[in-house]
Amino acid sequence: MDNLANLLDGFANVVTPMNLLIALLGVTIGTAVGVLPGIGPAMTVALLLPVTYGMEPTQAFIMFAGIFYGGMYGGSTTSILLNTPGESSSVVTAIEGNKMAKAGRAAQALATAAIGSFVAGTIATLLLVVVTPPVVSFAISLGAPDYFALMLLSFVAVTAVLGASRVRGFASLLLGLVIGVIGVDQTGQQRLTLGIPQLADGIDVVVVAVGIFAVGEALWIAAHLRRRAAEVIPVGRPWMGKQDWKRSWKPWLRGTAYGFPFGALPAGGAEIPTFLSYATEKKLTKHPEEFGRGAIEGVAGPEAANNASAAGTLVPMLAIGLPTNATAAVMLAAFQQYGIQPGPLLFQRESGLVWTLIASLFVGNLMLLVLNLPLAPAWARLLRIPRPYLYAGILFFASMGAYAVNASPFDLFLLLTLGLLGFGMRRFGLPILPLIVGVILGPRAELQGRRALQLSGGELHGLVGGWVSWLIYAAILVVLLWPLLGRFVVRPLRGRLVTG
Repeated sequence: MDNLANLLDGFANVVTPMNLLIALLGVTIGTAVGVLPGIGPAMTVALLLPVTYGMEPTQAFIMFAGIFYGGMYGGSTTSILLNTPGESSSVVTAIEGNKMAKAGRAAQALATAAIGSFVAGTIATLLLVVVTPPVVSFAISLGAPDYFALMLLSFVAVTAVLGASRVRGFASLLLGLVIGVIGVDQTGQQRLTLGIPQLADGIDVVVVAVGIFAVGEALWIAAHLRRRAAEVIPVGRPWMGKQDWKRSWKPWLRGTAYGFPFGALPAGGAEIPTFLSYATEKKLTKHPEEFGRGAIEGVAGPEAANNASAAGTLVPMLAIGLPTNATAAVMLAAFQQYGIQPGPLLFQRESGLVWTLIASLFVGNLMLLVLNLPLAPAWARLLRIPRPYLYAGILFFASMGAYAVNASPFDLFLLLTLGLLGFGMRRFGLPILPLIVGVILGPRAELQGRRALQLSGGELHGLVGGWVSWLIYAAILVVLLWPLLGRFVVRPLRGRLVTG
């Protein structure tokens, strides 16, 4: 009942005229930037972080919630009309969505993506209200060893589970940890500052996020795509017929059921639930001949899973302070720029802010539906922007945003350096998420590790607390040893069963 009262207070804060205007501005900007080709939600959020500078925290996070959901929606438009997913979780939407568009059903594909995003986002945000407080209550009971183990699990999950190569994943994590420890440590000693005074306070995580995501991605895409704007499939106002509704509503619900739990897991993400949703709809459909040629179920289910997963990522981020994907990592950076630390005490110290943020997710989600159905043709015209203008604009706004952090020209040098690092990581196939997680969680893992060792007088057994840390370390061992188990146990056993 207290949670309901807090949520109603959050709605009371959101529905003032000024805050509603800010929410509308957030979803509009988020969608407009998210629609642009090659720009996923994480890059959208990173690029627009500086837009919230100068605002009070409540208004900043209302806008940020709109940018978050708007960026998630914008990727579906690019996938359907251009066959260019902004991130890996939008790949499945492109499989059937672009085929529908080429068959003259772009309006129906965009409509089922928009309505499915609304349905999944609303249900997942309701689940966020229900699930997060119990997780917070559990998190408060954890000690320093448990938090240290949780952060190690997060490091292992984003490198060993989500990446295509474990070696590249751990290399990216190492780069992030190195960047994260630059500055003055807890004993007052300078680390890796190279004698540069501006590095004594460390590198601002906003500069890292904007440099690695926005600048690195812009340089990479600009170097590989043709100069002309792509040919965009014409689209009218999105609409759905009776048969489309009949074939879409069950995939929306099944996609939501897949997406939210995976988003809330430390090793979660939207890739697995979108593929599971697509496979499920392909198996259950009464129109199997349409799959691969533009089946509406293949758009409705994965797009719902993608958006439900996005809401699910907010559970560990708000309750424990652990980001499970790139977008959540950038959102965590947004909290830190206001001196707010997500975690179990967040709901006590910043209760009004958190519940206003959650309420604004409901409002922003409704605004997205009302806004995007009539404006789909306008978003399609944005896709015709020539590439040189597009990426020059991205670099300009990224530079302005980085400079606004500390009003220091040195930050522009850092931004370019980090952008070139992001470009190089894409060139050699190093995933971006482990680096961002390393930058954000590295100092916090060091802090919790120090506390655990201080409590035990420097003994290593102090890093192992109660049953929670034992369970987490067991999970880490399973993740790390799984390839060996698969090679030496599972495969031989499978071979014997086949030959037997």
